[in-house]
Amino acid sequence: MDTEKNKVLGGTLYLVATPIGNLSDITKRALKVLSQVDFVAAEDTRNTGLLLSRFGISKPLVSYFEHNKRERGEYIADRLLAGESCALVTDAGMPAISDPGEDLVVLCAQRGIPVTAVPGCCAAVTALVLSAFPTGRFTFEGFLTTSKSDRHRHLESLAEETRTMIFYEAPHKLRRTLSDMENMFGSQRRITLCRELTKLNEETLRTTLGDAVALYSAKEPRGEYVLVLEGASPSKVTDYPKDLEAHVQMYLNTGMRKMDAIKAAARDRGIPKAQLYKEILKDTKTK
Repeated sequence: MDTEKNKVLGGTLYLVATPIGNLSDITKRALKVLSQVDFVAAEDTRNTGLLLSRFGISKPLVSYFEHNKRERGEYIADRLLAGESCALVTDAGMPAISDPGEDLVVLCAQRGIPVTAVPGCCAAVTALVLSAFPTGRFTFEGFLTTSKSDRHRHLESLAEETRTMIFYEAPHKLRRTLSDMENMFGSQRRITLCRELTKLNEETLRTTLGDAVALYSAKEPRGEYVLVLEGASPSKVTDYPKDLEAHVQMYLNTGMRKMDAIKAAARDRGIPKAQLYKEILKDTKTK
């Protein structure tokens, strides 16, 4: 009976976490799996080729990314069903987290192909523990869409979220995202920005949305960011003034725009925003 520990098995997909910056963070098990599988599926074969070369590993590479995931997923699944083993990696961190590897895992599950994970680095969890916000309950929101309306709806759905929230963002989109967050959650909501995690220029900035917007209006964002946003206060949606205008003003005082403040007050009261707006107009006319 073969009792080799961590033996690489044929017909199995291995989700292998790779360093998010510091190459020393790769695990011994990850190196073992990468050196023993039949082939490696990678988001960017050039980057993965450099990583493997750094550790003296030579393996056939297959590209697997967002724009070829459908056809390439079937190709990988067919090879797995034929008895080969495959390591799936992303450019950095855990595959299948904000990554097309999620679809490959689903395909393997549908076709009865064993999948196992080789855990390691994850930027989201790394930033969370650095944030100084509650870690017992949190929600991972990944990348916000580039569509303005969809992005607004996404953030609006989180207006009453009391858990710590984690977002990924690219440097060229950071200013817009911070501005949208400030408009939705108010300038005083706390946020931690983690940049270039585990790298030489790693930076953790704990501040407010208002101060973050001001900072990056003058400073060019550089590197990949993880944004960790403080959750809403649980009392926020129940402890509010009876007077409609005072209720709206409560949110305006946090830095919200008027229409966002009206939406927030309407949510608190469980009424349509249009109804609240009309009632405010009526009260104003009778005063």
